[in-house]
Amino acid sequence: MAAPRGEPIQEFYSIGEVCSLTDLKPHVLRYWESQFKLLNPAKNRSGNRVYARREVELILLVKHLLYTEKYTIDGARQKLDEHRKGGSLRPAARAALEVEALESIERDLAELQAILDDRPVPRPR
Repeated sequence: MAAPRGEPIQEFYSIGEVCSLTDLKPHVLRYWESQFKLLNPAKNRSGNRVYARREVELILLVKHLLYTEKYTIDGARQKLDEHRKGGSLRPAARAALEVEALESIERDLAELQAILDDRPVPRPR
């Protein structure tokens, strides 16, 4: 079953946890960090990335802009900048989180319906 399972409740996340929440691979997250200056996770004493909740929300917004709205990297960067300058970055990130949660629920329901109908379970996108 696909993540996320709802709004994250922790304050800090490892890269593995962020991958599970966002359904993204670690190399994608690292690449996005190089492309979007707003994505800048701290590193712990061991040098591992530690993502704040705000960054998880921003990652979901970037994912929404790139995968759902089909922006290019440059276009998504400009859109994030517009949101930031207009003071709507946090609400836009929260909205992306809600969309991701709803899509996850829809996938879970489709899987359950397939099981109940004795059909093959649909594969995640």
